[in-house]
Amino acid sequence: MQDSRDLGRDTSRRLRKAIAVPTAVALSALLLAGCGSRDTDTASGSNATSCVDTSAPTIKVGSLHSLTGTMAISEVTVANSTKMAVDEINAAGGVLGKQIELVLEDGASDPKTFAEKAEKLISSDCVAAVFGGWTSASRKAMKPKFESLNSLLYYPVQYEGLEDSKNIFYTGATTNQQILPALDYLKQKGITSLYLVGSDYVFPQTANREIKAWAEANGMEIKGEDYAPLGSTDFSTIVNKVRSAGAGAVFNTLNGDSNVAFFREYANAGLNAQTMPVVSVSIAEEEVAGIGVQNIVGQLTSWNYYQTLDTPANKKFVDAYKAAFGADKPTSDPMEAAYASVYLWKNTVEKANSFAVADIQAAADGVSFDAPEGTVVIDGDNHHITKTARIGEIRADGLIYTVWDSGQPIVPDPYLKSYDWAKGLK
Repeated sequence: MQDSRDLGRDTSRRLRKAIAVPTAVALSALLLAGCGSRDTDTASGSNATSCVDTSAPTIKVGSLHSLTGTMAISEVTVANSTKMAVDEINAAGGVLGKQIELVLEDGASDPKTFAEKAEKLISSDCVAAVFGGWTSASRKAMKPKFESLNSLLYYPVQYEGLEDSKNIFYTGATTNQQILPALDYLKQKGITSLYLVGSDYVFPQTANREIKAWAEANGMEIKGEDYAPLGSTDFSTIVNKVRSAGAGAVFNTLNGDSNVAFFREYANAGLNAQTMPVVSVSIAEEEVAGIGVQNIVGQLTSWNYYQTLDTPANKKFVDAYKAAFGADKPTSDPMEAAYASVYLWKNTVEKANSFAVADIQAAADGVSFDAPEGTVVIDGDNHHITKTARIGEIRADGLIYTVWDSGQPIVPDPYLKSYDWAKGLK
């Protein structure tokens, strides 16, 4: 669509190309090869001592995703892509000469369980890092564990921003890399009003505060705002309210299998992409199959990666994933971000020449990976990464095709410091 370049020019002042600048890396004072049996790294402000064993021929890392419960529809594939990255790295020789041992845990779609399993992975399994989480509720439940126990979480899913942590690397999009480009796109397409629908927890509630602040500054009317419990399957009342409101579009922050019930009810009510388009920020290729493509064809998504991206790196990734997990299995943004997470950890460890948390934190700035979505680079100040924004359209084959992109990577701005309208947000 070629108004995409117009929107690209409109937002270009907020974009700058991320370039990883190679830097000389000093050898760590704590060389891993044969040095002691335990990593004695401690964090500033934390008395925790790591139990990571660096004397063995293997190094443990954790995979913590919802393999059961309402979020399993989204998270199982993320666990799969994490495993695929580990297998690839091991086949290529591992990390600092060590094979990676993956310890798998199930967060069971429950924040409390995520926190408990995170503590187990850190304190009992003695992993060097954990790759996991989806909902912001799960991340916020885990965050104190990683900070107090001085370990590292690589979190792979887009989220609401307004957060950073020295103990978390955020490899999904933050607000200015996903939600704001979607809003700018809708505005350019002539949409003047929105109805907000989301799951009843921190991500949708915070995202919608940001959307309402943006809307006020951009002359966009909010026709209504409704939330459903995570896992809800009854959307008849909400869909009736949406239909009656007559909004130009719906901004959807539902998560998990609630999307199945919502879009089926939406279609049953006679609503579709032509009568009232929906832009979603948590529906990817995996969820489309569960919803039924006939219920969602033509609707929009905002992500940073789609299976249909035509690049050599993505072709290799898609072919490898289908070979490992089935020819009918699609790839998606969160699983691509999870895959990239493992490589970013590996590349940072190798730059630091150390598995120690403090060394990884010190080495992280500028570390890059040529991911299927394009080259991504870690911002050492806020532990987020550069991302190219992409608006996609769901088509009849069940895949999502890019109809607009930002043209270059967007530097992460999790606190929206570069936007005057966001100054009151916390």
